[in-house]
Amino acid sequence: MGPRASRRSFLGAGLALPVFGAATAPPPVRYRVLGSTGLKVSEVGFGCLISSDPAVLEKAAELGINYFDTARSYQGGNNERMVGAALKARRKSVLIGTKTHAGTRAAALEDLETSLRELGTDYVDIWYLHAKSRPSQITDELLEALAAAKKQGKVRFAGVSTHSNQTGLIPALAANPQIDVILASYNYTMGEEMSRVIRQARRAGKAIVAMKVMGGGLWRYLPGRPLREKFQPESRKMLAALKWVLRNPEVDTAIPSMADLDQLEENMRAMSEPFTEQDRRLLAAESERIRPYYCRTCGACEGHCPKGLPVPDLLRALTYLDGYGQFQLARESFLSLPEPVRAVRCRDCAACAVRCPNGVLVAERLRRAQEVLA
Repeated sequence: MGPRASRRSFLGAGLALPVFGAATAPPPVRYRVLGSTGLKVSEVGFGCLISSDPAVLEKAAELGINYFDTARSYQGGNNERMVGAALKARRKSVLIGTKTHAGTRAAALEDLETSLRELGTDYVDIWYLHAKSRPSQITDELLEALAAAKKQGKVRFAGVSTHSNQTGLIPALAANPQIDVILASYNYTMGEEMSRVIRQARRAGKAIVAMKVMGGGLWRYLPGRPLREKFQPESRKMLAALKWVLRNPEVDTAIPSMADLDQLEENMRAMSEPFTEQDRRLLAAESERIRPYYCRTCGACEGHCPKGLPVPDLLRALTYLDGYGQFQLARESFLSLPEPVRAVRCRDCAACAVRCPNGVLVAERLRRAQEVLA
């Protein structure tokens, strides 16, 4: 029996702590209060973005993880159905969040009905307006959809998810009485300003759910080479990254993506192990290594491309490939962009007008996205 098989067998009977090399009781699951909702949520939730194995969700729920984050667009449109089936027997003891990309009240409510049908439930615990970056995108029409869904009992709490211009958007969400939950990208590569706006929102009573907690998963990426297989140094970095997020008491839960039982095991450990000086040094070095490749979603580049490219959206699509190893997800994200955007080729420009304040090689990364995903 190989090491991977051994760890899977440990999970079958109880979660193994690899440092001991033998099966023991699972690490304790710690819980925090989700903003002003009154709900208790596991410090580590379950991001279902790259999940296709219902057994992993079932095991997570059995071990005490109680928040599962999905969207119908994940896994080629099948993710909600898989999540609903996996959690059907535990629906009353778990919390489920899903999302809508819609821009109108009618389309959003139609999305919700489809999500409920796919999930096999008559309500969701959190319903997010998805991937917003500017206060102007939180329209009265969409707020009316959130309010109507709550009044009908189909949504318990209303949220907004954001990937870019977060320090500009989150303060506006903090001041909006109709928003209960903010789902934000938050990881060790981001500066103090991001921690400050999270603090501001949390003190306004908003729940904070952290995504993209692994810094894009780019530990495996080396330019010009295939993605490396996961090995122990990468595991240590991922665990350190998750512990970095959980050390912030103003984050209610973090939702790392989990595809298999090994990842579930590693993420469970983050709730019982302290963040150490070794972890800090490890992440500092990794932050520098991925600096040319990883978009921090600060929004500073928005509007700077003379051809109108939404640079953060393109870089996020590429991260799904280079960080998560998910070509289908990366391509779907690229193809969701408007056709004129998809038709642009950065190789046609003599020089790039976009300069990243964090050192991302924007032109190089955009060319790679266009060559691989278009």
